[in-house]
Amino acid sequence: MSTAGKILVVEDNEMNLELVSDLLEAKGFDVLQAQSGAEALLLAEAERPDLVLMDIQLPGMDGLEVTRRLKENPATNDIEVVALTAHAMLGDEERAREAGCSGYIAKPIDTRDFVLTVSRFINRD
Repeated sequence: MSTAGKILVVEDNEMNLELVSDLLEAKGFDVLQAQSGAEALLLAEAERPDLVLMDIQLPGMDGLEVTRRLKENPATNDIEVVALTAHAMLGDEERAREAGCSGYIAKPIDTRDFVLTVSRFINRD
């Protein structure tokens, strides 16, 4: 178990999933991976990560719906969720926050400061 924290990365694009996971693991985070909303809901409840990085554009149940369900479930409603999305259009951040996301990171990610940005969401008090 790492001391940096446990992060669930929800991303249906294999390349993005691996990039994000590799960056986080290199800095000592334990990384869980889900490629669908249903898988994310199960993993979040079973593993209780410190943070969920949620792609918004998922097949089937989108990331906003997954976030709403996490926030409605007493077992997962205290887990921080950060939207990780290429949909950086006007109003998208607001919609993500309304669904329950506590932050928003636009893709493509900046690999130089991505882990620092993610760390800020875990180390809040």
